[in-house]
This record gives sequence, structure tokens and C-alpha cells, in this order.
Amino acid sequence: METLGLTDIIGPVMVGPSSSHTAGALRIASMARSLCLAEPVRVEFSLLGSFAHTLSGHGTDKALVAGMLGFAADDLRIRDSFALAEQAGLSFSFAPLPDATDYEHPNTIDIHVIDAAGNEMAVRGESVGGGAAVIRRIDGIDVRITGESTSVVVRQRDEAGVLAHIAACISERGVNIATTRLYRERKGAVAYTVLETDEGVGPEAKAAIEAHPAILDVRVIPGDARGAGSADGGRQTEAADAAGALERFRELDFPNAAALLTWCEAHGATLSEAFLEREAALAASLGRTDGARAYLAGALDVMRRSAQRPREEALPSMGGLIGGEARKLAALDARGGSACDAQLSDAVAFSMAVLETNASMGRIVAAPTAGSAGVIPGVLLALQRSHGLSDDDLVRGLAAAAAVGYLVTRNATVSGAEGGCQAEVGSAAGMAAAAVVELLGGSAEQCLDAAGNALMSLMGLVCDPVAGLVEVPCQKRNAAGAAVALASAQIALAGIGNLVDFDQTVEALYAVGRSLPFELRESALGGIAAAPSARAWCPGCAR
Repeated sequence: METLGLTDIIGPVMVGPSSSHTAGALRIASMARSLCLAEPVRVEFSLLGSFAHTLSGHGTDKALVAGMLGFAADDLRIRDSFALAEQAGLSFSFAPLPDATDYEHPNTIDIHVIDAAGNEMAVRGESVGGGAAVIRRIDGIDVRITGESTSVVVRQRDEAGVLAHIAACISERGVNIATTRLYRERKGAVAYTVLETDEGVGPEAKAAIEAHPAILDVRVIPGDARGAGSADGGRQTEAADAAGALERFRELDFPNAAALLTWCEAHGATLSEAFLEREAALAASLGRTDGARAYLAGALDVMRRSAQRPREEALPSMGGLIGGEARKLAALDARGGSACDAQLSDAVAFSMAVLETNASMGRIVAAPTAGSAGVIPGVLLALQRSHGLSDDDLVRGLAAAAAVGYLVTRNATVSGAEGGCQAEVGSAAGMAAAAVVELLGGSAEQCLDAAGNALMSLMGLVCDPVAGLVEVPCQKRNAAGAAVALASAQIALAGIGNLVDFDQTVEALYAVGRSLPFELRESALGGIAAAPSARAWCPGCAR
């Protein structure tokens, strides 16, 4: 399995509205662009699974075009990608294929590209949740390219000695090869060698590889540093003891909550301390600096900005279903009409404000996804107000939240298309609940109890976005998730334990998610999205 890091859980920092359908789609297109041998000039996108039903609603169309233009996931120009593509001479088209069955992952896109030199290429990509993506097919040959590390993709004739030549060209230039895989349809035919490296691969190495007569072409996909937990982009450092660093990481790469809790108890550590230790070990094992705390401080700043502006200024959503809710809540509180105490009122308002920013294609932090991005900042910013916490405290809370999100992502899913809204808002509520418990002095065990409480309370929650938009009911579910997080933390802090432990709760969450029908997993075909009022607002969204 892929190694998960901090930025896979609290992140990416991105333009909304959906981590899987916006940031993940952009990442697929961005990797496809890197696979082009010249500047792309014509691209056709075929959308399968849930993508076929949520093309415009999640900004998938704008994100795909932005990816082909080379934009990053947090680039606000994504909103204007169509016009910018026209200026750049890139033509594009979309073909939703809702009846297609030739795919495995529910978030699948086929891309056909023609570049300026006349080269044609067909790529299949999958958005696997949290903004991450995988290229699974190139020109009909099955591959697996994550783009997390620098990936060198070599198209070659399948001949003896070619792989050794590729490896020598890279290693002779001081680049360490992390993994090597050969993909082919049959012996002696065209094949792809995909190498992941710990460092970047420059033009000299690329040219040296291309000098072999059996090499047809070489493409380099820059790594996005996901998994490094580093705000500095994963700067390389000299590893004094590479073997020791790797062994240290293996010790701290907790497979489940039981192992994490055992380590915390043995070392007298909090949940956040344990997870930050893991991040430091991961960075050291990769020869990178540890920028976890700096990254979290930056993420907190984005979270705060995304929660503040909508309380002062209505932000109309791209779909037109929401906008102005945060201002109304602020006005209610100002006139003393709130039904909740100050802390819960703030949590509700902040969480809904973040979703307002997200739905207007503003910059947010997926935590763990864009559709659930309001829960954690809503709870933490409210707690800061009510308890006078510092930003350093909130960074610690984010690290505790990340520990829970890591365990859910590793052992289940945080993708609505795979596990319903219980996987998104449910996971975010569990993460926020653990953060609250740690910041109010609870033990690591109580943090996991609180997280389990939240997951259990929201288990079975379906993902049913009206018109495929991350607006209704998503915004209000974030507010509900924040309330559940606070209630779950209160229960755990009182010393009330759980009959079913955290690991078993995550297993149950995953089983429930897999049992949900396709219509209830982000397809906009079931639940509230299929109600008469929703269908009347968007004829043809549910059938």
C-alpha cells in the first residue's frame, strides 16, 4: 500500500468544491500533461462512474482543463480555466458516459490528448480521494503511477538490457530509485517501465536514457511531495543513518489504533506527539526535512481565512444553491437569538462558512476532504474563542486530528464515492472530536473514544449532493458534524468508554460504505438528491 503522510490527511490546500472531483481530477489531468511529449493542443475527456453524473457541479470540467494547463490545485485561476485554455490555444471537450461499465474505481476518467507535434495518447486515471490520483492505463497498457514521488515513465521495446540501461542512467547521476515496475502486454512488444525516485530527474538523465536504440520516449512526472508532511516541498537532506531512519519509521508507522495507543502509553505521549513523531520519522526515511508543524501552521491560516470572509460577505456558490448562510448565522448571534451556547454557535457558523468558501471555488484545506472541510476548522476555531487557545494549540489539535484521519484512510476510506458521507463528514467529525479531547487535557485513549463516538453516530450517512453540487446537503451536514464532534468529545472527557473499540468501528464503517448502493455514494441519484424538490430544481439530475 502507498505510504500515507500528513498532507494526505490535512490537505491538499486546494480550490473547491471537491477533493476527489476537483483536486483529484486536476491531478489526473496534470499527470496526463506531464506524459505529453509536446504542449497539448486538443484533449477529450470521457467521464465514467460518479464523474459522469457530477461534471459541472463539482467543478470537474474546470479542474480537468486547469490540469492540462499545468495549474496547481490551489490556483484560483481554476475558476477561469475555460477562457484561459482558449487563450492558450487548447481545445477541449467532455463526454459523460453514465452507462459505461468498463472501469473499476467509481472516480474514473479517460483522456485522449493530441499534442503540438501531432502525437496522440490515451490515458486512464482514477481519483482515489483526498485530492490524490493514480494513472492506471497508458495507450491500452495497464500501469500504476501515483505521482507522489518523481516518476520516470519510459516507453520502450521489450528487449534484454534496457532496464539495466535505464537504471544506470539514473543512478549514475546520484538519483536513488525507490521502485521499478515493468508493464507490457506480451514479451517482445512495446512496454512501459515506471520508476519512482527519491530525487528529481533532470534533463541529462532523461537524454541519457533516450540514447538507447530500444527507447521510444521518456516522460518525467514531478512528484507533488504528498506524504512528506513538509511545508517546504520536501527539501532533501543528507541522511546520516538511512537504515536507522527507515527502521525508526517502521516502528512508528502504526497499522491501527491499537498499535498507536500502545506506543502512546509506553512513551507517555499524546496522540499529536505520536503522529508528529511518525511524520518526523517519515521525513527522515525519505531524506527530507521535517516540516510538519510549519505545514500545519500554514493549513490553519488557510482554514481561518476560509471561515472568516463568508461571515462578513455573502459568497454565491457556483451552483447557486447556497451563499450568505454564514452572514445570517452571524446576524442571529449578534442579536442574541441563538439557540446554542457561544461555542456551538461558533462551530456551526464557522463550519458552514468554510463550505460557502468551498462552493464558490475559494481556497480551502481538505480535511480530510473538501466536502467535509468545514468540520475541523469550525470546531477548532470555536474552541479557540471559548477557551483562549493559541494557534500553537490548534496546530497540536490538527496533528491529533490527522492521527485519526490517517487511521481511517489507511484502514477504510474517506471518499464519498466509495463510502458515502459517513466516510467524509463522519471521518472529519471523528478527527475533530479527538482534537477537542487532546486540547482539553484528555488521554490518547479518550481521544480515540471520542473519535469512535463520532464515527458511530454518523455511520450510514449517505452522500447525496443535489445536482452533484457540494452545496446541499453538504453545508448543513458539516455543521451537524461539528456538533456531533463536540458531543462526542464531551462524552469521552467524562470518562465514558465505548463497547466497540476504534479499530472495530472503522471496520464497520468500511463495511457499511461498501454496502451502500451506487446511488447513495456521490452520484446525485439518490437520497435528498432524488427528492421531488431537488429534481424540480435540477431536471435530469436524478433518474
